Amino acid sequence: MPPSPDAATPLHAAVVTATQRPTATRQPRGRTVERQYRGPAGSRSYLLHAPPAAGPLPLLVMLHGGTQSAADFALGTRMNALADLHGFAVAYPEQARSANPNGFWNWFRPQDQRRGAGEPAILAGIVGELRAELGTPAGQVFAAGMSAGGAMADLLAAAYPDIFAAVGVVSGLPVRAAQDLGSAFTAMQSGGPRGVAGELPVDVPVLVIHGARDGTVAAINGERIVGERLAARPDARGTETRGSTAGLGWRRTVFRSRGTVLAESLFVDGGGHAWFGGDTRAGFTDSRGPDASAELVRFFLDR
Repeated sequence: MPPSPDAATPLHAAVVTATQRPTATRQPRGRTVERQYRGPAGSRSYLLHAPPAAGPLPLLVMLHGGTQSAADFALGTRMNALADLHGFAVAYPEQARSANPNGFWNWFRPQDQRRGAGEPAILAGIVGELRAELGTPAGQVFAAGMSAGGAMADLLAAAYPDIFAAVGVVSGLPVRAAQDLGSAFTAMQSGGPRGVAGELPVDVPVLVIHGARDGTVAAINGERIVGERLAARPDARGTETRGSTAGLGWRRTVFRSRGTVLAESLFVDGGGHAWFGGDTRAGFTDSRGPDASAELVRFFLDR
């Protein structure tokens, strides 16, 4: 994702150290509109935020967690401010209550776990329409999500590696960790059955952000997501750094193979099930710790 020439360097330098949260006081300057997508696999509404910038725009798809709405997720993550700063568009698809009464993306259902069907196909359809409208080049489409949205972002990486250049998973779960609602609850606590990651390697780079004390989706799920990327790359090596931001410590590990970043994990000590550095007027946010949104943008900028 190419940064805007006047503002990218200071932000990039800040988020690399995970010590500042430049989005906290900045207000979005772009325009947000509500849209409706209809396609062969189904329909969903979504919010689209576009910055006051001309020319082709990179695209970030942001997937909310259960019981959240698109508007709540936009508020809590403050991603629109970063979109204006760096010149990319953000789409916030919203799960239909008719598809899931509690607003969860159905990452645990086999019919929603593959290319060309179910919710992955709907989300890919939204991306297709927006790419044509925004002029988004290949290699500049990204996805990120929280909890169930994070699980769906990882599914998109597996199903559509030709579309998504990188994904971010905050407090989420790995691909095919469950096959029904019952096994979903088991996976949330245990990471799902062992061996799935090795059987279904995922090549799209990922940034995993997870609270080490997440009582809703256990942190082992974040480890399994990283394991998906390393399964077919035995030469991969990790480099770890530690630090503390706004009252919460963190452990960052960057995994590379032949100089290429396969995955990065950021586990937050004492952190729960939350979007860190977020706006607490929204649900499932923690104002403390490294800014998850800034970290994701930094990771995407590096692709």
